[in-house]
Amino acid sequence: MIYLYFGEENFEYDIRGLLTSFYPGAPIQAEAGRPGELPPLSGDDRALVVEYPEGRVRASLYKENGREPAVTEAPARQADRSLEKSAVKRLVYQLLSEDTKKQLPWGTLTGIRPTKIPMAMLEEGASEEEIASYMKEIYLASPEKIGLSIEIAKRERELLKDIDYKNGYSLYIGIPFCPTTCLYCSFTSYPVAKWAPRMDEYLDALFQEIDYAKEAFQGRQLDSIYIGGGTPTTLEPRHLERLLSRVEESFDLSSVKEWTVEAGRPDSVTPEKLAVLKRHPVSRISINPQTMKAETLKIIGRRHSPEQILSAFGMARDAGMDNINMDIILGLPQETERDVQNTMEQLAGLAPDSITVHSLAIKRAARLNTMREVYSHLKLENTAQMMECAERYCRSLGLLPYYLYRQKNMAGNFENVGYAAPGKAGVYNILIMEEKQSIVALGAGSTSKAVFPGGRIERCDNVKDIDLYLARVGEMIDRKKRLFGRL
Repeated sequence: MIYLYFGEENFEYDIRGLLTSFYPGAPIQAEAGRPGELPPLSGDDRALVVEYPEGRVRASLYKENGREPAVTEAPARQADRSLEKSAVKRLVYQLLSEDTKKQLPWGTLTGIRPTKIPMAMLEEGASEEEIASYMKEIYLASPEKIGLSIEIAKRERELLKDIDYKNGYSLYIGIPFCPTTCLYCSFTSYPVAKWAPRMDEYLDALFQEIDYAKEAFQGRQLDSIYIGGGTPTTLEPRHLERLLSRVEESFDLSSVKEWTVEAGRPDSVTPEKLAVLKRHPVSRISINPQTMKAETLKIIGRRHSPEQILSAFGMARDAGMDNINMDIILGLPQETERDVQNTMEQLAGLAPDSITVHSLAIKRAARLNTMREVYSHLKLENTAQMMECAERYCRSLGLLPYYLYRQKNMAGNFENVGYAAPGKAGVYNILIMEEKQSIVALGAGSTSKAVFPGGRIERCDNVKDIDLYLARVGEMIDRKKRLFGRL
């Protein structure tokens, strides 16, 4: 158990992030104020006390009862609250690092978009040396991660230079159906077999939202379209044709830089569905193996084989798809560095146009979390060597890193990185991370995002439950009217 006590001037969320990173899986109990008496501490129990005596900030880490705590402190009040937060996090980091004998690759950075720091500094005219020095001093990030974030920030700036943030927008369409639900999945996803008889009903509701977007954004520039889920290619060819035709009929596609359709589950890919995609200006698809190890695929609930992955990719190439992404996940149950190397070797033989390397993140709604007792025997480990192996193979294929984000409870405290060949980067992936452009999201479980002048961001959600979505689609449209009507 980790006990956290924090003063009135606190940064509880950020401190929690550090505790989670240094003590993964440990429960955290937090409360404001200094404890009158510490709870009993033994074994791996810890108590962290952050307080503000006489204008300073002090962090104290207690272990077994009766032992003197490790203490560090610094001046507290600073004109810039973000600098004060960084100072508090550095104090806490120092204590936790000394206690665990660990250093985190991203230092004190607990946010999901570390590339925002070098991006902002580049826009202000800072040199790479100045950015590296700042990120090392303020955030204690490793040289490798600093270098990666600067490289990606530079590439993102180039890729987004022609995006119209003021009058442009992107479109997301959610198809919340999958053949099965993966062990780690927390996305809105329902068994396609159950909903197949009602698929036209779902599309009819979705088309009401498409009609709204068509009218509300008429005259504005559509930059990217992303059809995700779930697995959109669980739709039968006729349903896929209905959807893509409606999108093509409803929007001016002349400025669209990218139209992606997720074909994530190889067992959902057929020549007939690929032919439908080719009849429309779909420019990018994603076929996601996650791993090429058959045993792991069974553990995580994907009812397909490595051979089906190879077959689906071959079908897509034969159909003329020239921009295919493949996702992998590092840190999957029971996987080793050798397994990662085997996956990368097989992907290298396919030569996809981009590879997205994910670090396993166990979300609250995933079965790995909600049923953790059932899966407690599984070993989940991601290492620097695994990350380096994936990066080495990607770069050897001529794929360069172009976007990056992090998540809570990420294995090894690493990150997700997209690697792509020149001209094959996923523009939508960057836009959703950089949060500089509004995204109109349609379908059950989707989230729309409005970016207002000055950078303020507001969101509105669609309900996740499909029955509720079908019954209340008019309300979902009204939510968007209220949100985007103020842009």
